[in-house]
Amino acid sequence: MENKENFSYTYSAMQQDEIKKIRAKYLPKEADKMEQLRRMDNSVTKKATVTAITVGVTGALILGVGMCCCLVWTELFILGIIVGVLEIGTVSAAYPLYNYVTKKEREKIAPEIIRLTDELMK
Repeated sequence: MENKENFSYTYSAMQQDEIKKIRAKYLPKEADKMEQLRRMDNSVTKKATVTAITVGVTGALILGVGMCCCLVWTELFILGIIVGVLEIGTVSAAYPLYNYVTKKEREKIAPEIIRLTDELMK
């Protein structure tokens, strides 16, 4: 007597993981509170960083113009010194400006951060 019933089972963990990843791309995104908290925290320092870098780079470029006035156009030597000194002050103000903007942004966003952290800690 011959038994023709066969049981066949194939399982691939890698295939199942790939299926889950593809499916996750097409599911609607849920508002994850932890991700929202991270984004809000990062937005504070991003704004401060962009502001400080903009001021620092602009100051450095204008400082270069002042140096150019001193070294290339000798008739503008005094103007070059004045521009250079002013722009050294501007470049030096970039880090305190970063701290100031960060502090102000944190004060502005603090109530929402506290609310989200209270929800997550429950």
